[in-house]
Amino acid sequence: MRRISIGVRLTLWYLAIFMVAQLVFGAGMWFILRSHLYDLVDDSLEDQVEDLKKFLEAQKKDASIAKLQEEVGESYGLEHSGDYLELYAENDALIYRSAFLQAHPVSLGSGVQPAGQGIFRNRRIEKKPFRFTRQRIEANGHVFTALTGVASDDVVETLNLFRMYLLMFAPLLFVAAAGGGYWLSRQALSPVDALVRTARDISAANLSSRLPKLETGDELQRLSDTLNEMLARIEAAFLRITEFTGDASHELRTPVSLIRTEAEVALRRSRNEAEYKESLQQILMEAERTTVLIEQLLSLARADSGRESLQMQPVDFGKTLRAVGESWRQVAAIRNVEFSANIEGGDAIVVGDETLLRRLADILLDNAFKYTPAPGTVSLSLEQRAGSVLMSVRDSGVGIAKAEHEKIFERFYRVDKARSRAQGGAGLGLAIAQWIVLQHQGSISVESEPGQGAIFRVELPLVASGVTKVPQPA
Repeated sequence: MRRISIGVRLTLWYLAIFMVAQLVFGAGMWFILRSHLYDLVDDSLEDQVEDLKKFLEAQKKDASIAKLQEEVGESYGLEHSGDYLELYAENDALIYRSAFLQAHPVSLGSGVQPAGQGIFRNRRIEKKPFRFTRQRIEANGHVFTALTGVASDDVVETLNLFRMYLLMFAPLLFVAAAGGGYWLSRQALSPVDALVRTARDISAANLSSRLPKLETGDELQRLSDTLNEMLARIEAAFLRITEFTGDASHELRTPVSLIRTEAEVALRRSRNEAEYKESLQQILMEAERTTVLIEQLLSLARADSGRESLQMQPVDFGKTLRAVGESWRQVAAIRNVEFSANIEGGDAIVVGDETLLRRLADILLDNAFKYTPAPGTVSLSLEQRAGSVLMSVRDSGVGIAKAEHEKIFERFYRVDKARSRAQGGAGLGLAIAQWIVLQHQGSISVESEPGQGAIFRVELPLVASGVTKVPQPA
């Protein structure tokens, strides 16, 4: 089942709210008009009762019932105000009753009301509307009860006309509201349609395209800006994946081709044991390089997907670096490179994964030894600062141009590609080192000039005193 569009739903909601508001407004106006009209009728009835009170006060205090009947009959029998009048003495003796009320008795219910406060009721007699009031009148020391009324057909007719006009114009207003609501919804959602049209055209082939930049200053502009920022992140990630896939394919193709070529050459003719052994050594060396490359690629893939598990715990970084330094002394002797390790005493406790921290030091030392020709020097040092610990790896090698300081941390980037290939490098070590440093909330930097060696510095936060919980990497 197809869902109704947002524009139609907004229109329906707008129309429903308008209908309810119109209904409440119309009903409220009708009741206000009714109350006002009946207040005018009640004022007229009050005036009649006031006139009757003045008439009774003008009579003699000791006037008999018969005398009052005669006086009221003469005064009100021919007047219009007496057409709907009944008057009783305090002993319920009838003083006057109009001919109309004799033919159509009216009862406003039982109950005694205070003098000056009347009961007002609507009655319909012979299909004609009337408004009656019953009030007590005090005059000349006597209490009289008067019932008087007026025809209210003008009030009823006015209310009926007002209701008819409301019902007649309501559909027209609803149609106008529906049209206006739909137009407003289309105007409000037109930027969304533009965003949708552009978004549909964006694919892997044109990730550089962006949604139209809105200048509405509302939620739609924030949505457009947010989506464009998201597209920029997706494009950057897509480019990284594309470059990573291409570079990985290239790096893997080279050793596989060498292994295949070496095997094919060895099988073309019969060889002696020494020649076969040399071919197998070449194949083994390329296989080992390929294994290292695959391990590095898997590490980066796990890191990118967030599946690389880190065992974060307090680590004595000084102790770790001393062990790493000892393992590299034999390499230094073989390569005829002078190696020194200057690890400051005291506790240098950091929160981290000890295996990854060892790997970080190994990567930096491996790079230092690779690019330091004999006789040269490589040094490893560790010093504590306020709230942090600084590891430095210094070498006297070929150095790195300043323009390439940022690029060397990119994947598969190598300053000297031919030389790196001969030394077994794939350009992934420093990218992995940077990832390890970032996972430990640290920073890595390089200081180098061509021909003057290089210094790699890694700064990691020390564990604050009293910390019992180990923070996990983001």
